[in-house]
Amino acid sequence: MEFHMPPVPDNVTDMLPALRDSLLRAREERGDITEDRLEILTELTRWIVEKQAQGQNAQITFICTHNSRRSQIAMLWAQAAAYWNALSHVSCHSGGTEVTAFNPRAVRSMIQAGFDIVVAKQADNPRYQVRFADNAPPLLVFSKLYKHPANPLRDFCAVMTCSDADNGCPFVHGAIKRISLPFDDPKAADDRPDETAVYDACTSEIAREMLFVMDSAAGNTQ
Repeated sequence: MEFHMPPVPDNVTDMLPALRDSLLRAREERGDITEDRLEILTELTRWIVEKQAQGQNAQITFICTHNSRRSQIAMLWAQAAAYWNALSHVSCHSGGTEVTAFNPRAVRSMIQAGFDIVVAKQADNPRYQVRFADNAPPLLVFSKLYKHPANPLRDFCAVMTCSDADNGCPFVHGAIKRISLPFDDPKAADDRPDETAVYDACTSEIAREMLFVMDSAAGNTQ
């Protein structure tokens, strides 16, 4: 499956304003990324750069068990950060080993961060239309298996965003590279008084790590 983002200028100015502010904050928080995480993130950066040098698309599928929280959040941040850095060869996707729904708490957190998210089709597994820039095509987001036809079926990098999926799915069919990058599951805070704070903290952590990857791939490390 081939995916091409439209060409964008070196200095992208059409990011949604609230999202641009979140990206700038994430860039300022780069120092919060630990050394062990930086090592893993740099591995993903190198793969993206290698694909660009080879004139090939860098297809990334973020995978967690239910494709309801962390993999969806990572996919959206990574695609927005790639666009912001004019990395037109990068396409980001998400999937799970099971199908549920994009959790509304995660949706709320991403809206709070500046993404424009609306329901395109109401169902038990809703389809959401997500915008992050005025001139970028909207993304259709919903819970699906990682091998769903909407995702690349070969020649992609599988980024495992939860330990359960990483351990329970030792072989990801079609992946040419696999990276283990687990995040703590914000689900643990569901229905607790600190639910919103925990989800927003997870969203912010993923934002700064995905932005670091795309900034680094574009040589924007200042």
